[in-house]
Amino acid sequence: MTDSTSRRDVLKGSAIAGAGLAAAPALAQGARPMMTDPQSKYPTEPFKEQPQKWPALQRDMKPVPDCGEASYRGSGKLQGMKALVTGGDSGIGRAAVIAFSREGADVAINYYPTEEPDAQDVAKLLRGEGRKVVLIPGDLTDEKFCEQLIARAAKQLGGLDILVNNAAYQQSKASIAEISSEQFDRTMKTNVYATFWLSKAAAPLMKPGASIINTASVNSFNPGEELLDYATTKGAIEIFTKGLAKQLAKKGIRVNAVAPGPVWTPLQVAGGQLPGKLGEFGQDTPLGRAGQPAELGSLYVTLADPGTSFTTGSVFGANGGTGSV
Repeated sequence: MTDSTSRRDVLKGSAIAGAGLAAAPALAQGARPMMTDPQSKYPTEPFKEQPQKWPALQRDMKPVPDCGEASYRGSGKLQGMKALVTGGDSGIGRAAVIAFSREGADVAINYYPTEEPDAQDVAKLLRGEGRKVVLIPGDLTDEKFCEQLIARAAKQLGGLDILVNNAAYQQSKASIAEISSEQFDRTMKTNVYATFWLSKAAAPLMKPGASIINTASVNSFNPGEELLDYATTKGAIEIFTKGLAKQLAKKGIRVNAVAPGPVWTPLQVAGGQLPGKLGEFGQDTPLGRAGQPAELGSLYVTLADPGTSFTTGSVFGANGGTGSV
């Protein structure tokens, strides 16, 4: 289905479908899970140029990214837990929000104020399934807001067990000469400073068994030449994750990261790709396509799951076979 209107109709109806899926057991006892060829699970056709003003809205993308609205099925892995996800209105953050919620967690979503329509879409979906969703818009480049965000999320959720530092700023430039100090500063503050500020504020509120999950990138290990400042921040996030994990192990708090490869999110249409290059996005992976956010949701659940209690200081790749991480 390629028509954007039809696609939106599917997503609008996903609240009803999702409620049924979330309530159903993950698998009937003894049943074989559905097997799907990852090469053909999602469309492989090149994406069409579709520039949007930053930060872009997922609902206006063609095709609309799949964040698991109609497919993710929970099994109570995070029952009763409290999670905050930055950038949770769309893309990978939205996939984590949906997965967490359907696993039984109450979720707070942070997003940039102009992303309100996407945030309302996912909140309506999950609230329609009887889940608690708290919306807290704001700019993560502001240190005071980051501190307030943690406090507000913990107060409104009744605690904080999971922090996902996912929001990011990405602008492609062919040369270092084209990267302004303003762009470099915003990229650093959104991707690195906010991760530091939020983690610093959250750690004292977290109890043993809690977890922090950061979104790194394939650029942490194999930087794209057009993403010099973005890749620099993602490399910093990888090291921050491993270092903080050593510190917080003494408190019983785990810290891990997910390092996605090319995934179809609003970042890509809001300046994340060089003009005229969107059609190449994800085409060079061994699977022959870009990933969809829905394919990463379960990774975030796994890292938040108390069952992975010996996993900390690790970075998990999701890159379509490129071999990084």
